[in-house]
Amino acid sequence: MSLINDLVQGVVDGVLKDILKKPTGTSKRTRRRKRATTTSSATLRQIEKLLRPAKKQTSRKRTVRSRSKVRRRA
Repeated sequence: MSLINDLVQGVVDGVLKDILKKPTGTSKRTRRRKRATTTSSATLRQIEKLLRPAKKQTSRKRTVRSRSKVRRRA
């Protein structure tokens, strides 16, 4: 009886270990390294940014709340 018990216990343990084992991902994507910017290109970029004209503010549509405030004041 104990021989069969040990055999069954061994099989069950093996199956459980196999099921609970985390799958190893072989097709994991490698992280790409960022290229280090050279100092000359970084300073050039900053200068170009300063020379660029400022962006104009876009007009925003009035909300319902702000419209009702204006009506109340009038």
